[in-house]
Amino acid sequence: MRTTAVDVVRIATKGPGDVSGLLGLIAEGRIDPKSILAILGKTEGNGGVNDFTREYAVSALCVALAPHLDMSPAAVEHRIAFVMSGGTEGVLSPHITVFTRRSVADQSTISGKRLSIGMAHTRDFLPEELGRSAQIQETAKAITAAMADAGITDPRDVHFVQIKCPLLTSERMEAAVARGNKPATTSAYTSMAYSRGASALGVAVALAEIKDPVRDEDVLRRYDLFSSVASTSAGIELMHNVVIVLGNSDTSASPYEIGHTVMDDAIDAAAVIDALKSVGLPASSEPGAGRELVNIFAKAEASPSGTVRGFRHTMLEDTDISSTRHARAAVGGLIAGLAGTGAVYVSGGAEHQGPPGGGPVAVIVRLLPER
Repeated sequence: MRTTAVDVVRIATKGPGDVSGLLGLIAEGRIDPKSILAILGKTEGNGGVNDFTREYAVSALCVALAPHLDMSPAAVEHRIAFVMSGGTEGVLSPHITVFTRRSVADQSTISGKRLSIGMAHTRDFLPEELGRSAQIQETAKAITAAMADAGITDPRDVHFVQIKCPLLTSERMEAAVARGNKPATTSAYTSMAYSRGASALGVAVALAEIKDPVRDEDVLRRYDLFSSVASTSAGIELMHNVVIVLGNSDTSASPYEIGHTVMDDAIDAAAVIDALKSVGLPASSEPGAGRELVNIFAKAEASPSGTVRGFRHTMLEDTDISSTRHARAAVGGLIAGLAGTGAVYVSGGAEHQGPPGGGPVAVIVRLLPER
């Protein structure tokens, strides 16, 4: 098994098309563009069907990286896993997190398991397959492939699985109907939930978090079925799932670790504190025990019951602002307050990603050199 070194860099952005920070670090030699495996970003769009800031951000990054990789922008998009999550409501700050990976000589001096990353893609889906068993099964296969790519053999070492998945547009739904097939929904917005939910269930199946077979009718209905590490984000810019597995592996020589917990609801501060503690950090912006925060990744959603700890919330009844935007702002504010920064990755829409109304929260830290 090869030994790899993973590096993680968080870069603030001035807008969806801002690549100056990334290019600056490449010019300084801080980031080797040939080693970039994945880029996760938060953009300041609405996070909905018509949030084109995600596609704009990916396009800008591909154009910027193309000359450094000596390939076309389209080829860059296939080589690197791009996951852009729209919506930076409240104190959330637009940024990208760049993950690099390179092979290194065996470093036996490093003890314990360190951060590792793996990537895989599913095949392209037909519109009528979104939100159904085909998407669940193909996602599960991709999870297994991504774990192997990361050098992770134990599902318990997987702490976060980020997936970018497709959604249905009117054109895609019409194509399905023309072939005599019925899509899971006729609403483009609802299709985002179906795609996110089926993708999350694929993670749960792959990691044996669910024992029984999952049926088409379980998606968006059986909320007792969920993954504790899945984070899925739907976008218009693709028709397949991009899978990124983050965990700890003894094949990694990186100075990073990752841990996670699950928030039971949108105000579960204790879970965020536990996630920070799982990687040796206090609930503040100060480094703890030779470690510093790199980034936090979390899911957020409005509780489908309409209540949080017995009190009614209005997120699902607001016709002016989408419930996902409310949830991102609420959870983003909670995490930012505990972490000491608004530059955290909080994604809305947590169907089958943690318990109803809650969601996974993962923390990456860098181990500081001993003085």
